[in-house]
Amino acid sequence: MVLKGCGIEVNGVSFDTMIASYCLDPSRRSHSLDNLALEFCRHRMIAYKELFEKDDKKKEIRKVPLSKLKEYACEDSDFTFRLKNIFGELLSGSGHEMLFREIEMPLLFVLMKMELAGVAIDRPRLLRLSGEISEKLKEIRKKIYKYAGLEFNINSNKQLQHILFEKLELPVIKKTKTGYSTDMEVLTELSGKHSIVPYIIDYRQFSKLANTYIDSLPLLVSKKTHRIHTSFNQTVTSTGRLSSSNPNLQNIPIRSEIGKKIRSAFVPREGNLLMDADYSQVELRILAHLSGDPNLVKAFRDGADVHRRTAAMIYQLEEDDVTAQMRSAAKTINFGVIYGLGARGLSKQIGVTVEEAREFIEGYFNKYPGVREFIEECKEKARQNGYTETMLGRRRELRDISSTNGRLRSFSERIAVNTPIQGTAADMIKVAMINIDKIVSEQNLTSRMIMQVHDELVFEIPFGEEDIMLEIVRTGMESALELKVPLIVSIDTGRNWLEAH
Repeated sequence: MVLKGCGIEVNGVSFDTMIASYCLDPSRRSHSLDNLALEFCRHRMIAYKELFEKDDKKKEIRKVPLSKLKEYACEDSDFTFRLKNIFGELLSGSGHEMLFREIEMPLLFVLMKMELAGVAIDRPRLLRLSGEISEKLKEIRKKIYKYAGLEFNINSNKQLQHILFEKLELPVIKKTKTGYSTDMEVLTELSGKHSIVPYIIDYRQFSKLANTYIDSLPLLVSKKTHRIHTSFNQTVTSTGRLSSSNPNLQNIPIRSEIGKKIRSAFVPREGNLLMDADYSQVELRILAHLSGDPNLVKAFRDGADVHRRTAAMIYQLEEDDVTAQMRSAAKTINFGVIYGLGARGLSKQIGVTVEEAREFIEGYFNKYPGVREFIEECKEKARQNGYTETMLGRRRELRDISSTNGRLRSFSERIAVNTPIQGTAADMIKVAMINIDKIVSEQNLTSRMIMQVHDELVFEIPFGEEDIMLEIVRTGMESALELKVPLIVSIDTGRNWLEAH
């Protein structure tokens, strides 16, 4: 990207040591050159700060003597090449080479294009939204002060602890080194015990959205391109998912009204529209495929509302008689199974006793016995192999899967079940991105993939390429992996789509 900015196109890149390290062990603490050189070559690299005198605050690289700079730069090249030789052998003998060669390396260039393309925002809209949030926070503060009986700094944990647990005498849920916890889990549990708590939750959520997005995004617009350019991190998460930073564009809430307003501030350039494509219930579909459970597979093949059908089976009702509350409980357990949700966790989420939650989970597994078998098989395989893996062979080491420490063992067991599902979904979207980018390049289209949000892709499409891109995107996503259940791609288009037609 740096060289491209200088007008130099780099071709023929066939190996990346950071990505190779990630494919070999995604759980490694760091994939940095310094750490890898120390671990694999027993060599401590020259630190950047060592190029400068201790009292040099400016640290201008151009003022470093050439002899010193030579050692620093050549060392980087030397040990990158040494690691390439080490990792090349490790990859060929580990079964990770396909993942490295056919997914992660090609994806590198797709991500480069996306980062360079960036995304436009509607600054005036965010400015108006900032004003709305500011007024909303004023109202919430008044309510909090009213129920607290005095004004205090809501952002101060110490003052909030005093108000909640000493002045209002609410029950202490969790203690920390500095006193009583006021994290979101604690506040959620306390929300029915005093009228002040829901307002504190709202205050935190609105403040976070204002600080993280509404007020910050306009400051991150490039003066050169007038667009925001996030960084997609390829070697961070242990499951294979991409992450996004500076700014994080993968964490904008969509279900809340304010989240939708923030999203609406991302706009296409003039003469274009935005297309958003995502997989429908992809992790549950992968669970159905991997478990082979006949009832779960049939629900997807029938095109049924899976959560409604699950509720009907557990409560022994007709699907038409399932209430919204029943469906919501079934949805919680459908997704909770993937993340190892137990009776205690389910009871908190759906507001029932632990015993009722336990019966509900038992009822679920009685109706979906293949899912129970799959979960136990995942744990057993992980115990035998010491790792778990996705359908495409992305492995995650599980060093604590047989630990005598129950907490560590349970955590590893949850990963053993979750990784084949969530990791396969991550691999699928990567394959889809590579496929779509290849076709767009071959057909010399000007449409661009500009964002990836886990199982969702966003494109900027000029008028005239809508129909062909609909076909390319749908085909590219639906053919990413062949599953026993039909993959459904949901495609939504921006307001400019309506203007164009």
